[in-house]
Amino acid sequence: MTETAYTPRNRTQLAARIAQDIPEGWYVNLGIGIPTLVADHVPPAREVIFHAENGVLGIGPAPDAAAVDPWLINAGKQYVSLRPGGSFMHHADSFTIIRGGHLNLCILGAYEVAENGDIANWATSADDAAPAVGGAMDLAAGAQRLWIAMEHTTKDGRPRLVRQCSYPLTARAAVSRVYTNLAVLDVTPGGFRVRDMVPGLTLAALQALTDAEIAMAD
Repeated sequence: MTETAYTPRNRTQLAARIAQDIPEGWYVNLGIGIPTLVADHVPPAREVIFHAENGVLGIGPAPDAAAVDPWLINAGKQYVSLRPGGSFMHHADSFTIIRGGHLNLCILGAYEVAENGDIANWATSADDAAPAVGGAMDLAAGAQRLWIAMEHTTKDGRPRLVRQCSYPLTARAAVSRVYTNLAVLDVTPGGFRVRDMVPGLTLAALQALTDAEIAMAD
């Protein structure tokens, strides 16, 4: 039996897929990595207000090299642009937006997501020498929704969608949807439910790359 060929999404395609699903008028925080690319793919006619926890509201697409403002960066120290009406604020005010539940959505990267919505995205062991968790815990707890953007498996093929996270948790039961380079899955009381997959991929092939049980969404 020959497996059907399929092509995983690259980072740009994954960011563009996420951008498709963000509704008009939402306030959205973008985490470091793939999530920062999402702002480049929201149609110009659709107003989505992007927030960075270091105190920027109204982030636009990444600037061209000639248009870089060295004082205008996001929380990941990347240069950003500012849309008309954008604003700056004190760091404490920015976290008041987060902790006050004013963000419609946060998009983060992750090492693992469990079938109950647990997320591990800041360390791969208890004694990891990685930087501190930063604002991820506040964002996971404070945003109205948490979507994850990540590769479906590790570089050595281990599943990232698991029954139970093996890495230190960032937040418990916080994730509502996961976008991977292979599929889009909702986190439901019954576990992962597949909304769509890349062309040519079967549910059986996706299950073989996933530790947790998955099923098609209704």
